[in-house]
Order: sequence, then structure tokens, then C-alpha cells
Amino acid sequence: MAKRNITILGAGLVGSLLAIILRKRGYEVTVYERRPDMRREAIGAGRSINLAMSARGWYALELAGLKEEMEALAIPMLGRFLHQPDGTNAFQPYGKNNEAIFSVSRGELNKKLMTLAEKNGVTIHFNQRCTKVDVLDNRLHLQEPDSKEKVVEADLLFGADGAFSSLRNSYTYVDRVNSDQTYLEYGYKELNIPPAKNGNCMMEKNALHIWPRGKYMMIALPNTDHTFTCTLFMPFEGENSFEKLTTEAEVTDFFNKHFADAVPIMPTLLKDFFHNPTASLITTHIFPWHYKDKSALIGDAAHAIVPFYGQGMNAGFEDCTILSRLMDKLGDDWAAILKAYEMKRKPNGDAVAQLALNNFVEMRDKVADANFLERKKIEKELGRHYPEQFVSVYEMVSFSHTPYQTALQCIRAQDGLLQHIMHEGDFFSNISKADFSNKLDKWMAEYHRSVQQLDFGNEA
Repeated sequence: MAKRNITILGAGLVGSLLAIILRKRGYEVTVYERRPDMRREAIGAGRSINLAMSARGWYALELAGLKEEMEALAIPMLGRFLHQPDGTNAFQPYGKNNEAIFSVSRGELNKKLMTLAEKNGVTIHFNQRCTKVDVLDNRLHLQEPDSKEKVVEADLLFGADGAFSSLRNSYTYVDRVNSDQTYLEYGYKELNIPPAKNGNCMMEKNALHIWPRGKYMMIALPNTDHTFTCTLFMPFEGENSFEKLTTEAEVTDFFNKHFADAVPIMPTLLKDFFHNPTASLITTHIFPWHYKDKSALIGDAAHAIVPFYGQGMNAGFEDCTILSRLMDKLGDDWAAILKAYEMKRKPNGDAVAQLALNNFVEMRDKVADANFLERKKIEKELGRHYPEQFVSVYEMVSFSHTPYQTALQCIRAQDGLLQHIMHEGDFFSNISKADFSNKLDKWMAEYHRSVQQLDFGNEA
């Protein structure tokens, strides 16, 4: 049987990676991208939100053959560096053994993926905006700048065209498709911290910096040029919101009051604030993810999520990993592949969306709370004392290939366990006491039994 010809909508991170994986398997792959080629034309800054690469993303890049090249450009972030309202700082490690997530330039990674795709024989057409897809017969309606619409027939089609996917939108007109989208009442704006005069970083380089302020926050991720890309997250309306910051005086007063330690190292604050757009934050759900053996959604097109767990790209890359594994198992039977892909990934897409929303509250509100910081320290210690029984949810998500759905299901059990422990008083004093150790052994055994039935199978 001849291999199918594959068409992909979107040459972003997931679309380009998928194209490489499919082309290496011998498929003819054509990609249609609505934007111009970012390697030749400036797309424009202001909406980047740096990527936080973790285990799932690295594994997918290894499949593509880009892991070593991107590792050279990645900056390890060993934990959260908290900038408290009173001017004090606190560092919260991500893992118990110096594990890290990595700051990676979205643009540089995308360029390298597109170049590698073309080197492998993928054809990418730029400036091709897909206005709709006739789902039943796989016809793409494409619009080029200043030209008439053209129609292209696809054999097998993947929609990797992001949160506002044309294929996803077209699915909603098919019978028995359930779809929804939810916006947070928060927006985000990109800001910048330049290098110091001596060329070094203005802040600790190997950390993700957070200014948690309850109903709003700012984060900063390091770049290889010793700059930091900052992102301010705030409500669109309300007391402390974007609608209240309309003049240079208002912005200056707000930052001096709430982010005082950042102001001296943000010389272009006002220019960045008024020049860069305020973008929205959306979560999408849809079911089904595929139509017969003709088409499927992947990455943000299937499960757009808010960026607060750093898993959007990682989840999309893991979609590609799972699809690759299913091709190993099922060959060229695309009806079976797409059905199995949907069954495996839809529950995990929903789960990572919820995890991301949960982590927004954690980053914004809880990381400044003393009890929460104490809990995180206890989690690390439990992992050391009971390595076969306890792994924190954050470590499952960021440093393993545990299914997202399993990590989400572990939250309630871990909450119960930590409540028992913290109710007894200071954990680090109690741990040396025999009666407490006996209780802890009992609680750990109960926790382990409660999660044993969950699927901890490796998604990679």
C-alpha cells in the first residue's frame, strides 16, 4: 500500500516537528503556514512568552534529531526565585535532585524546526491563510495576500494551526462535535530586562523569577543574550488592571508600588508597556479530535491551554511522540492510528488544561504564602525518604512522562497526605521522633494504596 500524502496546517512548533517525524517515515509532507517565513521577515515581538522546555519536550526533540543543538541554546532554571512584596527574596527548587526546566527561545526553536523540516524534504508554503476546511472531503480554502482564494484537496490532514485553528473551527460545523472556549479575565503583556552594563544578567540567571501579588503577577525568564523576557499578567478590568494603566504616570506609580525591585532594571518599561500588545489567555476543548481516517487536530489546535505550567509546547510535542509510537504499532492504518491517538491524548489534553489553570492560582497567590512554601519543602523531603512511593505532582508533570491525567488525579491524595503531616506541627522537627515516623509510615502506605490503581505508564 502506498503511503498517504500528508498536509499540515501550521508551521509552528508542533506542525514543524510533526512534519519532520512524518517525513523521516517516508511520507510526502506539505505544510501551509498563514504567516510569512520568520527566518526571512520579522514577525514582530511582544507576545512571545518564553518556552519552558521539560522532559516531554526534550524527548520529542530527540526524535526529530534537534535535542543536542537546542540544549546548547537552553538555559536551565532550577527553581522559582520569588520577589516578595516586602522586598525580600526566596528560592523554591523545582526538584529534589537539582532537576531543571529550560528557558528556550520560541523563535529560534521554530526556525530550526522549519529548516530541519525542509532539509528532510518537507515543502512549506508561507502566507497561506486557511479560511475554512470542508471536513467531509478534506478541501482547504486558502487565501494568499492580494490574490484570489484557492482550494487544495488533502489526502490526510493535520490541523496544527494553534488555538484559533481553522480545522478546529470547521469541525464545529460537523454533526455531533462538542466544542468550547473559555477566556480568563486576565491578559498579558511582554516587557524586558536588558543586560547589565558589564554584559551580565541583572538577576539570577538559572531561575524563573516570579513577583506574586495575589490578583496579578509578573514573571521573567532568562535568555542567552543575558536579557530577561518578562510577562505581566493582570485582569483586563478592575482595581489593579490594564484598564487602569493608561498613562505613563499611572504605569510608573503602579510598578514603583508593586514591583519596586524590578523598576531600576527595566529602563524601557514605559516604551515596552505602551508599544507591546495586551494579549488574551484562552483554554479550548473539543471532541472528537479526528474525522474518520481523513484529518486530526494536534497541539494547541486540539487543546489550547494557559501558559502557567509551561506545558503548552511540551504537551503538543508529546502528541507527536504518541502519534509516532502508534505508527510503530499500527503501521499505515490511519483509521486505527487516529482513533487510538484521540483515545490516549484527549483525556490528557483536558488534564493538562486543568493543571495549567490550577498552577495560575499557585503562582499568583500561593507561592508568597509561608504554609505553601513549607509544604513544598516537605514534598522534597518525602521524595527523598520515600522515593518509591512519593513523587510530587509538579515533578510528575515536568520531569517525567507520567500521563497528565494521572498527575491530576494524584492531587487530592497528596493534599490529604500533606494535611496529615502539617497538622502535626513542624515536620523537620517531628521526623526524628519515633511516634511521628510510625504515623508517617502509615500515612505513606495509605497514600501509596490510594494511587496504585492509577495509570503511571510512560507516555514517551
